[in-house]
Amino acid sequence: MIDRRDFLKTATAGVGFTLAGASPIAGAIPSPRLAPVRRKSGQAPDVVVVGAGTFGIWTALNLVRLGATVTVVDMYGPGNSRSTSGGETRGVRSSYGDRPHGFLWTQWANEAIRRWTQWDEEASDLLLPRVFFETGDLIMREEMEPYLEDTMAHWDALGTEYEILGPDDINHRWPWIRTEKITTALYEPRAGVVRARRAIESVAQRFVNEGGELAFAKATPGESSGGSLSSVSLEGFDGQDSLSASTFIFALGPWFPKAFPEIMGKRLRIPVGNVFYYGVPDARFMFPNMPSYGVPGCTGWPALGRDHRGFRVRTGGQAGDDPDTSDRWVPPEAHERPRQIIEQYFPDLIGAPISETRACHYEFGPAGQFLVDKHPDFENVWLTGLGSAEAFKQGPVLGEYIAKRVLGVEDDPELAEAFKLGEEFEEDEPG
Repeated sequence: MIDRRDFLKTATAGVGFTLAGASPIAGAIPSPRLAPVRRKSGQAPDVVVVGAGTFGIWTALNLVRLGATVTVVDMYGPGNSRSTSGGETRGVRSSYGDRPHGFLWTQWANEAIRRWTQWDEEASDLLLPRVFFETGDLIMREEMEPYLEDTMAHWDALGTEYEILGPDDINHRWPWIRTEKITTALYEPRAGVVRARRAIESVAQRFVNEGGELAFAKATPGESSGGSLSSVSLEGFDGQDSLSASTFIFALGPWFPKAFPEIMGKRLRIPVGNVFYYGVPDARFMFPNMPSYGVPGCTGWPALGRDHRGFRVRTGGQAGDDPDTSDRWVPPEAHERPRQIIEQYFPDLIGAPISETRACHYEFGPAGQFLVDKHPDFENVWLTGLGSAEAFKQGPVLGEYIAKRVLGVEDDPELAEAFKLGEEFEEDEPG
């Protein structure tokens, strides 16, 4: 009898695509969608994914589509308010001139934008809510700087559409944006904003519809033997205290140091970003009448219909804390910086009420790159995360890449090296 892992490799052979180098992702052949595989009662799944955030749920969906049986375990559930992926909105842009790995991220983000659009087209037939809004993105600066120059170099190399705008151009298109000190701006028309919580819920729903299983429980590494993990222990799951599988993927976000303190305690920082949603006075500050924007130390975007949470302003926050106990609202003493942003760039919003605030954990490692690597002690355990506040937008691409890595049908050595566990933070490096 053919081994199931050999079957999965055979079934998916030849469907991978080049994710790095000169070959564009957009021209790739899409992965086949196999018939849903449902495991029999009492039968262990091929893969257990612990964590239902961006990394976990997109990976799980792609694993199912590649023919694996998959169970996702999450204590709070997809899109919950404690997860990094559980906020109201996330921006999707491809301007990464400030990153040493910016070319790869630009390439992936361009493909992700295409896939977010495709996702909504498919979801409409399934009566799932729209999640992606093509707002365009406007990066404004007081002078030309290396970040903008390197971003344009990436865009030019990849054929990404963009415009260079001056203050007069901005004033003509969006006269309610103050450009008193602005001399230059980059505009990316295909960029947009995703309804984050709704998107994760939507991916989870399609994962279940296509044969995956979702369990609500706290999962921790269980029994092991000979360099392999045999099971995860479950807490709070009715009628079952463990779950076995051939392969385990831990996608834990800010919970990584709690689950693997020896490995992740010095390889992860979990700062908190502060997000404010302001009530808008009129349609100028609503989609589709203005773009998302980036100014030094802040990103944001217009209110999105239909519920119009508000005009979004995100600023830096504070050092992270325990994700199970940290407050997820922004205290009054942190409200001054967003007020300054409003006064400097959007004067017609001065005095606008704050509809809601959110404090969100982010995770990053010393290299600022994603993590997709095996646990150093277990051959069948994968660790994936360190989104650096950028993984959400690239979820549709990341999930496919991780699924193929796990199944052994994606073996680009350059990417494997880039996404490895890597070095620890120095003791005195800021969190």
